[in-house]
Amino acid sequence: MGKVTSKLQVTVPKAIADQYRIKPGDEITWVAAGDWIRVLPANVMTTNVAPDVEARLKLFDDGTRRQRARNKSVKPSTGTRGWTREDLYDRGRSR
Repeated sequence: MGKVTSKLQVTVPKAIADQYRIKPGDEITWVAAGDWIRVLPANVMTTNVAPDVEARLKLFDDGTRRQRARNKSVKPSTGTRGWTREDLYDRGRSR
């Protein structure tokens, strides 16, 4: 987790810098994306306009690939929760 300094500077975590080949002196771009802020290496996008269709498709494919990897690490549900739908209807009611 990064921290903002009193000079509004942010440190890029080493794992992220290594993954995206960000080195000291490289420029990054800050892009407002609704409730989020996207930080992009300048070589990915140099303006604050929306990326072209190819870039958006690449971002989508990358996100899909990451989600599939996450899904593989999650244990599948056994299908039993220990309660039935009828149990929920009667919960909290005196009998």
